[in-house]
Amino acid sequence: MQLPIFGKVKKPIPWVIGLLAAGLLGTATAVILTIRSTTPKSDITNLTVAVASRNLTVQIKANGVVQAVRKINLSPKEAGRIAQLYVDEGDQVEQGKLLARMESEQFQAQVDQYKAAVVKASAELAEKRTGTRPEEIAEAQARVATAQANIADAQAQLNRATEELKRNQFLAQQGAISRDTLGDFLSKERQAQANLEAQNAGLREQRESLKKLRNGTRKEEIAASEADLNQAKAQLLYYETQLENTFIRAPFAGTITRRFAQKGDFVTPTTSASSSDGATSASIAELSSGLEVEAKVPEVSMARIKPGQNVEIRADAYPDNVFKGRVRLIAPTAVKEDNVTFIRVKVDLQTGQDLLKPGINVKLTFLGKQISNALVVPLAAIITKKDGQTGVLIPDQNNKAQFRPVTVGVTSGNQTQILQGASEGERVFIQPPADQKIDGVDTIAF
Repeated sequence: MQLPIFGKVKKPIPWVIGLLAAGLLGTATAVILTIRSTTPKSDITNLTVAVASRNLTVQIKANGVVQAVRKINLSPKEAGRIAQLYVDEGDQVEQGKLLARMESEQFQAQVDQYKAAVVKASAELAEKRTGTRPEEIAEAQARVATAQANIADAQAQLNRATEELKRNQFLAQQGAISRDTLGDFLSKERQAQANLEAQNAGLREQRESLKKLRNGTRKEEIAASEADLNQAKAQLLYYETQLENTFIRAPFAGTITRRFAQKGDFVTPTTSASSSDGATSASIAELSSGLEVEAKVPEVSMARIKPGQNVEIRADAYPDNVFKGRVRLIAPTAVKEDNVTFIRVKVDLQTGQDLLKPGINVKLTFLGKQISNALVVPLAAIITKKDGQTGVLIPDQNNKAQFRPVTVGVTSGNQTQILQGASEGERVFIQPPADQKIDGVDTIAF
């Protein structure tokens, strides 16, 4: 088919060209605006959380060690050899229970000796306190009568000897007897005189004895007997104490946590009733009672620790258990370790005594006062700029992270209180967008 042949094409009119250009430009602008308006914002739902209002309990974290409330290393008061040992590790004992016995034959013999001495002294004192019996007085009266009779007989002998001497003195003057014979009579008279004097002395002695019996025992004699008895009792008590010291008894109820000696071992009294671990070489056993936790709390947190405060206790050995405790004592002095100052805090265990063991490391959370309706964000949302300024990252209208300074309060677990700078319901980044660098941010606190 043959195409028609047109005539010469005329140039377009200028105003038509301008109209077409304007139309094309408007269309392009509309397309660009449409594209921009339909570009979706990035999804930051998983990167942000809302500032929430909730009741917040102040918490102070610390580390601690489970230990016995009371612990003592038991040793004898006198050096000696163990005769019997009645306990083993893990045994539960009551106060006063016999744990061990030392060799005691020497002390037992001395106790028996002074028991006899006490019996003897008691009898002597009782006799003197009772006084003289009637039959004893009668016997003394009889001895006095006998002495009087002896005097009468001696007087008669002296009288006869004196008469014989006088007669023989006359005969000697007449020359009827010799002087030697007269000397015999003189000697006989002197012997009779000496006998009479001896009998008189005996009578005086018997009369004095009778007088004492009638008057009873003197107070001085009774006092002397009392002193003898008291001395014997004191000696007996001393050796009974020595004997008792050979019996090692539990000073309080508890558990035998360690045993250091065997039957037949020789132990010394140098560490008697010691609680030092270095004393174990001379001890018989270690006795422990009760469980508590000793925590080391940094001094900056001491103002928020009070006696009676509730404590949560966690141990790696029991990851699913939260044990309860209560502050019993705050040490009056601080301790320093690695240039950090701590205060020792004793925590009574309310639960877990059947599971926890002395020496186990634990983590403690001291529960402080409760703050009502506190604005909180996760601890991970708090960031610190290089200049030390604390704040959070909030999304702008394009969901880009922007730094906003805030004032933080207390931290409880993984939640931090916001005092100023954010409002309830505002969203904050807990993790900034991966493709955005935040100028001036130094670290992110987790």
